[in-house]
Amino acid sequence: MYTVKELFDLEGGHTLAAEYLRGFTYPWEALKGIKELILTLGAQLGDDYEEVSEHVWVHKTAKVFQSAYLGAPCIIGPETEVRHCAFIRGAALVGANCVVGNSVELKNVILFDHVQTPHYNYVGDSILGWYSHMGAGSITSNVKSDKTLVVVHDGAEQLETGLKKFGAMLGDFVEVGCNSVLNPGTVIGPHSNIYPTSCVRGTVPAYSIWKNDGTVTAKEER
Repeated sequence: MYTVKELFDLEGGHTLAAEYLRGFTYPWEALKGIKELILTLGAQLGDDYEEVSEHVWVHKTAKVFQSAYLGAPCIIGPETEVRHCAFIRGAALVGANCVVGNSVELKNVILFDHVQTPHYNYVGDSILGWYSHMGAGSITSNVKSDKTLVVVHDGAEQLETGLKKFGAMLGDFVEVGCNSVLNPGTVIGPHSNIYPTSCVRGTVPAYSIWKNDGTVTAKEER
């Protein structure tokens, strides 16, 4: 099971949530407090941010298309682009140099710096690490079909999360291929790749490749 420190680089200044995340062992434990975190951070932001509506803070260098919806509370970081018809429902902490693309929906998420969700993605109750990327049409499924609590599976090991809503945890530099589905409780280790059109469940080791048939192979660490 990946811990916060194993999934994310918290020392490089890649997210405003670094200090908050240090308070947890497993990253999904942070999901319940994202809304309160954003409200706290927003009240402390400097003059480089503008509160464009109540509890919605946008950095002055960010580009937000007029057709995008920014629900409260949320923070949009420096040089980030929120494109046509993006739907940020709320409780979204979006870092610097990110892309929230056309028709993308975000809800209760932390996006580290340089995260890209460029086309038709749904990302809910999830944390996406530094430089992670969601291919076009890939989504995080955040509620089980039987509505029971989400369990993280790692081979024979199972870890109860106590959460009904939990999408995916993507480590730094994760690449998710187009039209893939990350099932509730998916945890993907840093520098791993998911093939397009995959249906992913459980834990994917760092520096791995998940193929369409669920086969996982190691790739060379760099």
